[in-house]
Amino acid sequence: MTNAQYQEAVEWLFVQAPNYQRDGQKAYKPGLENITRLCAFFNNPQDKIKCIHIGGTNGKGSTSNMLSSVLQESGYKTGLYNSPHLIDFTERIKVDGKNCDKEFVYHFILKLQTLPEDILPSFFEFTTIMAFEYFAQQKVDFAIIEVGLGGRLDSTNIIDPLVAAITNVQLDHQNILGNTIEEIAYEKAGIIKNDTPIIFGDDNEIVKNIIKSKAAKENASFIDASLLKTELKSDLKGNYQNKNIKVVLSLIEELRKLNYNISDKNIENGLLNVHQNTGFIGRWFEFSHNPLTICDTAHNQAGLESVFEQLNAIEKRKHVILGFVNDKNIDDVMGLLPKNSEFYFAKPSINRGRHPQDYEDLLIKSKINYKIFDSVQEAYLSAKQECTNEEMIFIGGSNFVVGDFLEKNLEISE
Repeated sequence: MTNAQYQEAVEWLFVQAPNYQRDGQKAYKPGLENITRLCAFFNNPQDKIKCIHIGGTNGKGSTSNMLSSVLQESGYKTGLYNSPHLIDFTERIKVDGKNCDKEFVYHFILKLQTLPEDILPSFFEFTTIMAFEYFAQQKVDFAIIEVGLGGRLDSTNIIDPLVAAITNVQLDHQNILGNTIEEIAYEKAGIIKNDTPIIFGDDNEIVKNIIKSKAAKENASFIDASLLKTELKSDLKGNYQNKNIKVVLSLIEELRKLNYNISDKNIENGLLNVHQNTGFIGRWFEFSHNPLTICDTAHNQAGLESVFEQLNAIEKRKHVILGFVNDKNIDDVMGLLPKNSEFYFAKPSINRGRHPQDYEDLLIKSKINYKIFDSVQEAYLSAKQECTNEEMIFIGGSNFVVGDFLEKNLEISE
């Protein structure tokens, strides 16, 4: 297999079944019928692995990567399925922090091309079955599976996990999951299985009661991670990680009850070495120190609120690069923007990236200092030129803004 063959195969995957993040709802197919038939075609690899299911609106990626790091420190071969990727497709599927083998991806896509014509998977269904098959072939001890969207009808919900977690429930993807917190919580709670412990990581009483009610119906023990007290820290520096750490510790406690050997030292080392062990980046990621340059993939109101609050606590003048996709309510973001800042709005490179000209009326109304750019890289180069070493740069607003930035600049970071 040449690199050109690999790229051609991955491009076929995108063309046949456009990524939800690239082409809107066309690629989102709610329901488990399709993934069930797809898994059966590959002899149900999901039944050959021990899974841990991680759902929620924000924090799924951080929680699953922290847990993977702890399990790796404990000597367990650990599979990790996250989405979306920031730079390379293979980031979605990892074993012990190493990206999925490109040779495997190439040959698996060749098999996908032989599917019966009446099985028409979405992009996410393709990648989900690919992860299951890779983890089964690699004979992992654990497979940590991050929910793609929602939970009840998400293609990952075909698994029968050892334990599951819902980090939190916030307003996001309302066009698909529902317009209220209650409706979205119902969808997220859909991952709760009979007799399977469920951990909840937030203190929102409305959501907590919905999760508890579903757990009771399924005879699933409910663990409230928000009540946990801990001083443990992670090398993932966002303030919001404190809640995610509590979810990780609660997950580990449930695994210990199943007689898995995970020491306190494994936990401490795992939390402090997430970047090194899993290659996870993009969450309050310090790209550079001269000038201080931070990027974060927070993209909904609750996530941005938390990130901008932390940003406001840094007493530096800020150069803030932001971009959004078509389904985001930008009105909500305008009231959250960090103070003492110059703004650089850019269009993410994906198909559904929104050009700032489309919402310039909101920028004018907000009376901020801003510039508009056709690409994230143009915005970054402009901000870098204007930023002194006593000031700082922030890049965010979308996974795809951070992905565009890192793809162009990661190899030259300090």
